[in-house]
Amino acid sequence: MGLIEQLLMAVGLSMDAFAVSICRGLGMRRLNLRTAAVLALFFGGFQALMPLIGWALGSQFMWLIGPVDHWVAFVLLAFIGGKMLWEALHDEDDDCGCGTVEDTSRVDLREFVVLAVATSIDALAAGISFAALAVDIVPTVTLIGVVTFAFSFAGVAVGHFFGARYEKPASIVGGVVLILIGLKVLLEHLGILVL
Repeated sequence: MGLIEQLLMAVGLSMDAFAVSICRGLGMRRLNLRTAAVLALFFGGFQALMPLIGWALGSQFMWLIGPVDHWVAFVLLAFIGGKMLWEALHDEDDDCGCGTVEDTSRVDLREFVVLAVATSIDALAAGISFAALAVDIVPTVTLIGVVTFAFSFAGVAVGHFFGARYEKPASIVGGVVLILIGLKVLLEHLGILVL
């Protein structure tokens, strides 16, 4: 997996955190950069930690998934991307606080941990696909963490200044990117696509 693919993967995985960050920004009466930074640190940290855990678990079972590693990567990435698309296209109640009128500029560490875990579960599955693809994990999870931090911080500002109109498109783009990366991995391993 090259740097461009890693960057696209990081962007795709960060879209859930970006959408939740927009929600947090919506509830701020005034933009609070400290709260935005703390939230972004939680999201970036968990988004880097979860694929590392997935990679460690996946590495333990490579003897089992090695022969079908490209299918595992494709199925996991397509599932994650499809889930993001489904959630974006179907109006479900979310738990990010978009609908509340209370001021969300305060730092609530327990809430931030819950949101960070919830938005990074997909990254755990992606980490398993990293093991299947023999990805150099340290630079990859570092990139995912940094990109998620940046998108989360920006998401708070976007939510505060522009409202919720970018939440759904961000999730759609993230889902499509993950599905396309999974498809590319599968087609390369089957010899259909040569880059």
